[in-house]
Amino acid sequence: MDRLADAVARVGSGSPLAALAAARDLTTVAGEAMQQAVDQARAAGHSWREIGDVLGTTRQAAFQRFGHPVDPRTGAPMSTEIAAGAAERAVAILASMTEGRWEEARRDFSGQMSQRLDAKRLADGWARMAGLVGAYEGMGEAFAHRVADHTVVEIPLRFEAGEATGRVIFDEDGKVAGLWLRP
Repeated sequence: MDRLADAVARVGSGSPLAALAAARDLTTVAGEAMQQAVDQARAAGHSWREIGDVLGTTRQAAFQRFGHPVDPRTGAPMSTEIAAGAAERAVAILASMTEGRWEEARRDFSGQMSQRLDAKRLADGWARMAGLVGAYEGMGEAFAHRVADHTVVEIPLRFEAGEATGRVIFDEDGKVAGLWLRP
């Protein structure tokens, strides 16, 4: 870990790509350490509220990121595996929307989503968002997590007069089963 921290500290003096790779690796190690610390806190009897307070988030967000949910249907631990490429795919969907490419944004919709949300309704929803928070300015880093049988990707969105969150939900087949924009 010291090697990674040293490489990140030398960002200005070496290869920018090497520094980026070291920062990525450091993030992975930090994430694993965070999971272990949360598991230890839970084993010591601390609540999700206490853990969320330390992490600066809600108890629900802390549980969604670090919890080990049990499927009430089977009693077995639920999968925490995130669908490969889900974050990148969600970003591409929202990018298509920001550029008015509605059919492209709908390309990976499940059958039910395609029936419920045609290109016109998708464009109308984007227009309503602009009416609430102004012109689109950019997006932050996507965060993917598992909720029951779905991979959920949340992306912070910046608008001229406010913030919003784009949420894309992928089913087990990798199809878009849900899409929300929330100011």
